Amino acid sequence: MMFLLRSAFWLTVAFLVIRPGVDVRETAGEVANEAMARGSQFVAEQINAIECDSLQCLGGKAVIAAALPPIPPSGTLMHDVAPQDDPVPFPRPRPDRAG
Repeated sequence: MMFLLRSAFWLTVAFLVIRPGVDVRETAGEVANEAMARGSQFVAEQINAIECDSLQCLGGKAVIAAALPPIPPSGTLMHDVAPQDDPVPFPRPRPDRAG
């Protein structure tokens, strides 16, 4: 009986989270963009929080800031960004000893 109550509870929660008619792809893209922006902002704040009193430290901070890659938009799909020449993978040939 407890199993059925727990199952009903979690199914109700899942239904409330994933409502019918919600575009999951759009929502996931928004969440991913926000997470990447907050993460890069956090990293930039941590780098700026380092106290530097030498030219070497300032140069290191500049190099790290320049090395941080720009955030790609999450709306583009991976296969759209880098299309493959041949989308069908072929198996490797069998070795001669296999017959």
